Amino acid sequence: MKLRKVTVAAAAALVLSVTAAGCGSSGGGGGGTSGSTSGSTSGGTSGKKITVGIKFDQPGIGLKTPDGTYTGFDVDVATYVAKQLGHQPGDIVWKEAKSADREALLQRGDVDFVAASYSITPARSEKVDFAGPYLLAHQDVLIRADDDSIKKPEDLNNKKLCSVTGSTSAQNVKTRIAPNAQLQEYGGYSECLTGLENKVIDALTTDDSILAGYAAQAEFKGKFKLGGFKLSNENYGIGVMKGSDLKAKINTALEKMVQDGSWDAFVKKNFGPAGYHNEPAPKIGVIVS
Repeated sequence: MKLRKVTVAAAAALVLSVTAAGCGSSGGGGGGTSGSTSGSTSGGTSGKKITVGIKFDQPGIGLKTPDGTYTGFDVDVATYVAKQLGHQPGDIVWKEAKSADREALLQRGDVDFVAASYSITPARSEKVDFAGPYLLAHQDVLIRADDDSIKKPEDLNNKKLCSVTGSTSAQNVKTRIAPNAQLQEYGGYSECLTGLENKVIDALTTDDSILAGYAAQAEFKGKFKLGGFKLSNENYGIGVMKGSDLKAKINTALEKMVQDGSWDAFVKKNFGPAGYHNEPAPKIGVIVS
């Protein structure tokens, strides 16, 4: 794996001529203007709202539960960061950040920051700034716990490999590793899991953190296991508006989160039941490529 230091965007001259709104301000950034408590977690409030973009449909990462609460590693990280920025859990307004919408949410000022399994890439870094990374994930596969036929990536040849429609994960496997894999595209990961459980498919592929989150759910306990193949490196960062001073503040919060043991506790809580062999907490500003 290659390490590269995150630098100020080469396109510094293209920095948007928009002033990043501070948390709780009356300008953009989402959190400052919202008086609604809809979607906020329970807990004390300081009266200063902050709006945070997360996934609503990824168990173990970011999930909106039927009772209206929010759970997952990104939720725990975001709550910790918000507290370091001066906001209690009850001050947080959670907003769904679908993969295709994350940059737009930040550029419009609809959210103050995004923590949504958000891999840091050069293309994205031209549009938004990233604090972190706070988690190093890898593309992997999820298989049935009793399946010993898939021990290495090449064993996916002639196997039915599932991913969600529009995802590049399965295609990456077929192109680079197992050209004879039989791709199966479903509408959502839950459908892939049902197919895997019922032996309609043989493996599901996406980031290992996402797979671990699903496998850690009570209804799937002991049914699945991760292959541990590390097919790619995915550096999860916290996205902020281009030029925002929140980047430095969030980096400080993330460093504290690692130092005081909270990071380890969040990993164990959200991924532990799946037997997820996570990488150590990454160094702030260092990208593994």
